[in-house]
Amino acid sequence: MLQGRRILLIISGGIAAYKSLELIRRLRDQGAAVRCVMTEAARQFITPLSVASLSEDKVYGDLWSLTDESEMGHIRLSREADLLVVAPATADLIARMSAGIADDLAATTLLASDKPVLIAPAMNAMMWAHPATQANLAVLASRGVGRIGPAAGDLACGEVGFGRMSEPAEIVAEIARFLVKNQRLSGRRALVTSGPTREPIDPVRYISNHSSGKQGHAIAAALAALGAETVLVSGPTSEPTPAGVKLIGIETAAEMLSASEAALPVDVAVMAAAVSDWRVASSSTQKLKKNGKGPPNLRLVENPDILASIAGRSNDRPALVIGFAAETENVVANARAKRKRKGCDWIVANDVSPGTGTFGGERNTVHLVHADTVEDWPAMSKRDVAERLAERIAAALVPDTAAAPASPRVPGAGH
Repeated sequence: MLQGRRILLIISGGIAAYKSLELIRRLRDQGAAVRCVMTEAARQFITPLSVASLSEDKVYGDLWSLTDESEMGHIRLSREADLLVVAPATADLIARMSAGIADDLAATTLLASDKPVLIAPAMNAMMWAHPATQANLAVLASRGVGRIGPAAGDLACGEVGFGRMSEPAEIVAEIARFLVKNQRLSGRRALVTSGPTREPIDPVRYISNHSSGKQGHAIAAALAALGAETVLVSGPTSEPTPAGVKLIGIETAAEMLSASEAALPVDVAVMAAAVSDWRVASSSTQKLKKNGKGPPNLRLVENPDILASIAGRSNDRPALVIGFAAETENVVANARAKRKRKGCDWIVANDVSPGTGTFGGERNTVHLVHADTVEDWPAMSKRDVAERLAERIAAALVPDTAAAPASPRVPGAGH
């Protein structure tokens, strides 16, 4: 996705600097060339040797280095990059950027650049909330500096709040949005469901499944990277929200259906969530306790069929509705039957039998089932599955800009 792109990564001082190593690796995996500038404070957390090893390039940091300035220089450092990324961006460096101070190589390079800049802030929650920091961020935003994060959570200082640097995968996705010119889904809207649902039994127990949300979240990220305005309706998951994606968090299947319907109209709906088939007819408002008379009798009723509901809509049915089939046997045959039964256009089928590692794992082996054909994809990472599926979606929705998908069927035909 980033093949041939040139990223200048500026690493400032903070415990989040360790994430920059993973960021470099992911950028290199995407085919990007990464050159790095480290502040003096950054060197207190990670070593230039580690950065150089991963980037496979020299690391810069001394504004007064006669050799560095004669061979490269802060002007060329910024001008030869497609994008400058500051990760982590500390409160100090953000303040210096806002004021236009050029007192080290990092700040000087940023001031001398005519290229787009993306920052990934990381700091203590109180520092983040301070009016000075917020004012500095407003100044940078007014100058067109992009920002991703920070996220909320546990901080290295022991406090909890906003200040965690965004995860490397999120930053890479945001970089792609900056740099990838192929925005074939620009102007299109996408709905993706992800994760499990939880159906309450009582205030502390629920019916659910092992879905991690990794695949659904990756699909949302891939569609957003192609320019689609993407809404992600997700059950409880530890996966970070993809950059540029609107997250709607839900718990139950009924809530997922309601949120999905509210997101319409969309051009494509990818229903990747693992929805609980049943719920308790009447959940208890108090915790159920043992009474010596055996387990309680729980009457189960079917949950709404979200995929069939979206595929069967008459006025605002998406042009392309894609379902998922998590199977433990007869994967393709069951997926074919499910596609016809649900009325959707495509089914992405995978084997979730014990031992496959699909649920919660990083890899997936899927079959893309069309009306008349089946594409058997090799085992690949869930991110790669997502990107390939996004390409298929783009080819179907915007056929004049890419090769047509394997199936000649027009999405939505017959509905």
